[in-house]
Amino acid sequence: MKTIHQTYEMQASPQEVFDALVKPEIIEKWSGAPAEMEPTQGSLFRLWGGDIHGTNKEVIPGEKLVQDWYSGNWENPSTVTFILEPQGKNTMVHLEHNNVPEQSYNSINSGWKEYYLGPMQEMFAGS
Repeated sequence: MKTIHQTYEMQASPQEVFDALVKPEIIEKWSGAPAEMEPTQGSLFRLWGGDIHGTNKEVIPGEKLVQDWYSGNWENPSTVTFILEPQGKNTMVHLEHNNVPEQSYNSINSGWKEYYLGPMQEMFAGS
């Protein structure tokens, strides 16, 4: 199992970034795909029509989101942690993705930039 560390600067407040991580109507805007999510600890979520699904483990609005993720036929979840750090008018998003299966590492590592935090960053830059 591997770990991914990435950091993104978003042109938005920590609360706006948090909302983009947990509110389905905003997730659908930047991802272009169906999303089911509630910003509560213990709630289940489904992204990209269920390609990614799991549980919200820790929810601190405007500060932190920790999720257990499943994809494909994974037996055990990977853990995704988003830490939101105010940076003037912007927000630094610190991503840590633990327990990434070796065979999925490269596609997941690039997928964060191509399909998840990269498009979110573009959405905020364009608003």
